[in-house]
Amino acid sequence: MLIDTHTHIYFKDIIYRLEEVLKNAKENDVLSMIIVGINGASNKLAIELANKHNLYASVGIHPSDVDGSDFNEVLLYAKENRVVAIGETGIDLYWRQDNLELQQAIFIKHIELAIELNLPLIIHMRNSFEEIYDILVQYKGRVTGVFHCFTLGINEANKIIDLGFYLGIGGVLTFKNAKDLQDAVKKVPKDRLILETDSPYLAPTPFRGKINEPAYTKYVAIKLADLLNVSYEEIKTVTTNNTKRLFKIGDEK
Repeated sequence: MLIDTHTHIYFKDIIYRLEEVLKNAKENDVLSMIIVGINGASNKLAIELANKHNLYASVGIHPSDVDGSDFNEVLLYAKENRVVAIGETGIDLYWRQDNLELQQAIFIKHIELAIELNLPLIIHMRNSFEEIYDILVQYKGRVTGVFHCFTLGINEANKIIDLGFYLGIGGVLTFKNAKDLQDAVKKVPKDRLILETDSPYLAPTPFRGKINEPAYTKYVAIKLADLLNVSYEEIKTVTTNNTKRLFKIGDEK
């Protein structure tokens, strides 16, 4: 089996055909997924969908949603049965730089909640590796998680792994211009790689530019197997075991 560790199937681009999306996932070896919340409303939806479809959820405030956010919206849901992670959280300096201090403060709240509940973090990072690293290194050994949608090179990958974190590998791996990322995954330990889609965004080749969905995790796995010169079956086994270890999930929670 495969596990899509990062999907937003509650977005309007995809939820209107959810039954078809879940069927496609199963037909492409994706037997489970983590539905990742980004604000109060989506955290609630993520948990509802996880409960209804026997999936998993994560709750958090995306860095693009920090203005006017209420962290109590995360606290409200963090102890729900199907919640296996805290996030999506982090720092995004691509869209906004003027509220960096607020992004940092909310990120730290997520980290401290993850430590309190012994849950991993799902980290959003865009144009902000150093800012995120400088905060996380202060918590080294106390918290783990995944750098979602990792697209950087081997130097950043090694620093992330040294912190005890995992690399979330998605559709960008299949892009022709992702040479730094493709080189990095060849050099890092396989036991630090997990798979994701970020659906409905960042669809892999040959679906680039179209609506992404959890079924396309398979194409990321196939590309990873090709880069590592191992079988698709081995990638399924390794990445699923990594996911179960990080998120403390089995075939059933």
